[in-house]
Amino acid sequence: MKIQVPRSKNTAITFASMLEKLEILRSTLRWASSLERAEIQKLLRQCNELREEMLRLANRGRFVDSAKKGRAKRKKGSMADRRQALLERSFVFEGIFGDNAKLLAALEIAEKCARTDLPVLIDGESGTGKELMAKMVHANSGRSEEPLISVNCGAIPENLMESELFGHSKGAFTGATSDRKGKFESAHGGTIFLDEIGELPLQSQVKLLRVLQSNEIQRVGSDRLVEVDARVVAATNKNLKEMSREGTFREDLYYRLSVIEVTVPPLRERRDEIPLLQEYFCAEAAERLDRAPLAIDEHLQQFLFEYEYPGNIRELRNIIYRLSCLADDTAGLEHLPEELGKVAAELGPPVFIDLGSGALNEVRKNASDHAERKFLQYGLKEVNGRVVDLARRLEVNRPHLQTLLKKHKLSYKDYRKTDKAPVPGGSEG
Repeated sequence: MKIQVPRSKNTAITFASMLEKLEILRSTLRWASSLERAEIQKLLRQCNELREEMLRLANRGRFVDSAKKGRAKRKKGSMADRRQALLERSFVFEGIFGDNAKLLAALEIAEKCARTDLPVLIDGESGTGKELMAKMVHANSGRSEEPLISVNCGAIPENLMESELFGHSKGAFTGATSDRKGKFESAHGGTIFLDEIGELPLQSQVKLLRVLQSNEIQRVGSDRLVEVDARVVAATNKNLKEMSREGTFREDLYYRLSVIEVTVPPLRERRDEIPLLQEYFCAEAAERLDRAPLAIDEHLQQFLFEYEYPGNIRELRNIIYRLSCLADDTAGLEHLPEELGKVAAELGPPVFIDLGSGALNEVRKNASDHAERKFLQYGLKEVNGRVVDLARRLEVNRPHLQTLLKKHKLSYKDYRKTDKAPVPGGSEG
């Protein structure tokens, strides 16, 4: 998923502003008798930027409309209200998010810290969208007009790390035929994003600590100090605090980086996003593969909703792209890779209702009961079996929730994350 195109500070993108840009482009094309190649390229870039703006605005509008539904039923300060407030404050985002409390809290923290120059540490599992979160912080900051420089600390050889980050002088080592700026100098005035910061060698960690303390870097092979002004945003899928205790990551650097810490929850804790992401990736894949958007049958729909996604959003995207490539009009379980097909078999077939087996009211009741049971199961997973937390999240009283759990023979103990085997029993908690 892409972040918005650069725009002027405090200038909201509206349909009116886009219509104005369209008129300018039309006038340019209408009155130009001939265009040079450079002018054509410039117009094409403007068209692409305008297209990105339109897609972003349409995407945002869809979620604004979704958030407005049922507003009369909401309580003041509810997650839905907080989500709507985030949208109305023109928080720049290109991600899709639902009403998950953890993700909403992370977005609110990102919005508040974006206006500062404080270092930010983004943690979360691989594939959860940490780089997107870093782009959001940059896009909502006062540095949004300046460059965002990304560095994957896990992809650079250790002997080249310092040169990559801080640059080098001519003759500093074999092959250094000229002076070269590092990533920090390139990010001057903007933001530097250090992905997989846990992979940074200890020697480079010392140099990075100095940059954070003094805002100065020293190129490899040079004695001259160069002042840099770059906001540092780092990301990791490792436990840096545990690494600092083991001596593999400097404790003082950890505390310097984690002034603001943002945790991106895994996709399995944000299941309300799965249908939205699925729709988004189907449209994206259709455009990339030059095909009609993929339809997904109900067996596969249920699997995609129930799957745990160890690879998170990146894995879901890869699955949708595979399905879009291999399936014709409609994708089913048979289009999944063999490993996922085995997982789907373990989950079992979805529950379908025989429409000819009874009256419409009975069919409706069975469908409602099945959906209600699934909803409670996912809710218990999210709150780790804590019935009190689930009741608060669903805005129902605890006795009523316990009655529903007993009705569906669900035990909170089966959803507690412990090393012990689930203990069958009632639905207390």
